[in-house]
Amino acid sequence: MMTGSDVRAEFTDPAANLAFDEALLREGPQEPLVWLWRNPVCVVVGRGQKIAREVRAAECARDGVPVLRRASGGGTVFHDPGNLNVTLVVPGRADRPLELLGQVMSAAVEKLGLPARIGDRGIFVGDAKLCGFAVFRTKDVLLAHSTLLVDTDAARVGAYLTGPPPDPKPLDSHRSKVASLADHGVHPAPDEVENTVRTAAATLLGPLTPRPPTPGELARQRTLLRSRYDYPEWHAEGRQRD
Repeated sequence: MMTGSDVRAEFTDPAANLAFDEALLREGPQEPLVWLWRNPVCVVVGRGQKIAREVRAAECARDGVPVLRRASGGGTVFHDPGNLNVTLVVPGRADRPLELLGQVMSAAVEKLGLPARIGDRGIFVGDAKLCGFAVFRTKDVLLAHSTLLVDTDAARVGAYLTGPPPDPKPLDSHRSKVASLADHGVHPAPDEVENTVRTAAATLLGPLTPRPPTPGELARQRTLLRSRYDYPEWHAEGRQRD
């Protein structure tokens, strides 16, 4: 069975987290990687999305909530410490990356005691979305990542994201009702969610050995911070620094 790495890295700056997320892909690993991370309060839009269509910008500015852009597609998400981010990086071109991510996350959710259903870009419990999905590829490596709402307040999500637009476009988020584990009456012990996700990932990907970031991953993160994630035009319009 293939073995992989459980990358242990923590950054307090959401831009640094997004840069490291992409750095794991750009470094072209030869083995599967899993990275679990949390952001402070922010809103993150997908690569090609328009902020004006996705975000209540005035409310974000009023409350000091930064709006950032990631490299993957998918929809806009609200991040805070109650939302666990799960990054899977897999060498090769998996034919159905969302299926792999769905298997990992549905196994974890079921282990936490809820009936998981893979639906539109995520995992649902009943009619409410619990996990969102997005994917990003290079020629040789696949990155698939998910959010998992642990105890994020659903009302806060709605306070900063727009509702369904009157003129839907292909890159618009697929709006769904959301509910966290806590909303479903699940209150895991500290580290239980992370350990459950790691176990589910290892079952599908093979044993995962904990390790710190490599020097190459950190160097790539610094490069991406300069060209994208510390550059306001990237977040505003998706244009990177020359």
